[in-house]
Amino acid sequence: MRAGVFVGIDQPLSVEDLTPLPPGPHDVVVRIDASGVCHTEAAVLAGHLPWAAPSILGHEVTGTVIELGSQVTRVRMGDRVISSGTPACSNCYCCVRGQTHLCEETFTHSATPRAVRRNGEQITAFAALGGFADMMTVPEMSLVTVHTDLPAEQLALIGCAITTGVGAALNTARIVPGSTVAIVGCGGVGQSVVQGARIAGASRIFAVDPLSLKRDAARAQGATDLIDPADGDVVAQIRDRTAGRGTDFSFEVVGRPDTVATAYACARRGGIVTIVGMPAADATLAFKGLEMFLDAKEVRLSIMGSSQIRADFPRYVALAETGRLDVASMITRRITLDDINDAMRAMEAGEVIRTVIV
Repeated sequence: MRAGVFVGIDQPLSVEDLTPLPPGPHDVVVRIDASGVCHTEAAVLAGHLPWAAPSILGHEVTGTVIELGSQVTRVRMGDRVISSGTPACSNCYCCVRGQTHLCEETFTHSATPRAVRRNGEQITAFAALGGFADMMTVPEMSLVTVHTDLPAEQLALIGCAITTGVGAALNTARIVPGSTVAIVGCGGVGQSVVQGARIAGASRIFAVDPLSLKRDAARAQGATDLIDPADGDVVAQIRDRTAGRGTDFSFEVVGRPDTVATAYACARRGGIVTIVGMPAADATLAFKGLEMFLDAKEVRLSIMGSSQIRADFPRYVALAETGRLDVASMITRRITLDDINDAMRAMEAGEVIRTVIV
């Protein structure tokens, strides 16, 4: 197998030939058909998300089942599957309470070796997946079978960007029809929040991003108002268009303390603020105590869009099949694995909405 290997902070990924280890009794071997390039991998490379090297990166994946462990029951040979960085064991404290996005098995398999390098060193897989490769061995609880003819490149995005963004709008924030929404950060996940807000029936959707590429893409996805920070204070621009109040809902989709503060300020008194972007491990978020008390805003944290993957992956597939969810237009670049480092560069430079390895 070939894979993109994380070898250290601030180091390029190493594309290597590896020898896969055999699957365990509850593992599934998947031929990877498409894998999205997400900012989470950039966070690993920059050291913002601590992760031990060496490890195969990539977590936004779709593929076809080609081998089963002896005790696998959830999927069958030949199934088309979408993977999830947060599994759903269906048995733990959180899963049985309808919070499978907080499944207690999430980090238990990440240290399992999945392949061997040429020097004999064993290697793990990020999020127990390892999608920057041509195949992966994963726990069955991290896979969902889907029955669809949608292209693999679209299904891959459902594994993270779509589920995180649309889920944040529909599941975490629970946007109501006719409400106003501000979205700070319009990358792949932010575009998905825009779509989630549109699907939920928001009357006005404010898309905030310094890059015209992303603002224009947000307009195509349903944003009604484009906010360029270069035109002046973002909060003031939004309040000027909402009778001085701010929006009913706001979303932060960047993962920085300053953009969290902006999203918080964009929401009206009593509004709902949803933090979607993942801050760095050493980041600190600060709010003024009296202002927070008097404004009575509700702050929600969205992990994987608060999605229940076994129910929501098929739901997002159905929305895409009927055209209610536009996944195709989010894919602005297609590459092979050998181009992965340039894809990471392009993502960090803001040149793409989503890149997919096909």
